[in-house]
Amino acid sequence: MFEQSGPKTSLQSAITIAELVYHSIVRMVRKTHGNAVMSILLNMMQTAIFVLAFFFMFSLLGLKGAAIRGDFLLYIMSGIFLFMTHTKTMGAVVGSEGPSSPMMKHAPMNTAIAILAAALGTLYIQVLSLLGILFIYHVAFTPVVIEDPMGALAMLMLAWFTGLGIGLILLAIKPWFPTFVGILNTIYARVNMIASGKMFAANTLPSFMLNMFDWNPLFHTIDQARGFTFINYVPRNSSADYPLIVGLVLLMLGLMGEFYTRRQASLSWSSRR
Repeated sequence: MFEQSGPKTSLQSAITIAELVYHSIVRMVRKTHGNAVMSILLNMMQTAIFVLAFFFMFSLLGLKGAAIRGDFLLYIMSGIFLFMTHTKTMGAVVGSEGPSSPMMKHAPMNTAIAILAAALGTLYIQVLSLLGILFIYHVAFTPVVIEDPMGALAMLMLAWFTGLGIGLILLAIKPWFPTFVGILNTIYARVNMIASGKMFAANTLPSFMLNMFDWNPLFHTIDQARGFTFINYVPRNSSADYPLIVGLVLLMLGLMGEFYTRRQASLSWSSRR
């Protein structure tokens, strides 16, 4: 309580921030379950159920032939993994500790560390879940062959990055309009069930339908990821540059909005709701 902290070097400050981010990630991961391993297993189970539900839906509707030539389950997973990473990152950032949270009273904790921990914690869980599911599928069923693993991983990171940008925008608006942000977050996640393009290949869409989806950065990342995953699919109607530019713009706007909101924050905001 009475400890006085002196000036720190840049290296000491970086180590302190890294330590705070690490402990915040551990705290975030353990929110789902007290055991961190169980938290990851629960996320793996949720993703696996999602994949199997789409697999059986495609099989019952007879739409397997409309997919990309290759491993059909890998085709589904390439969409589900990016969709889950994008949506969960956005939700985690929106739900991170705000400027009026009691956690912010413990120096040197701040909102930047809370946001970074929420985003990195979600990425950590999603990547481990992805590797676990692919390993089980590779060992128990059929060998997994990805044409360009690093390119596919880059698209996963891009889906995470755009989810972070959108989450920052909503987080900046949240203290002003909490109910609206909650509804908008839910609507965006539900719309992306279709608009993300995880259920179809962009090359098979006619131009009038393509215009309905190409606004969505997640649509571009999923289509590009399938181009890196399958040797016989070349994405012609999507771009990797578009989600990167959109993510950078959203990140800058979100940081500016969060900085302004943090300066106006007050504990009395929630008392009238």
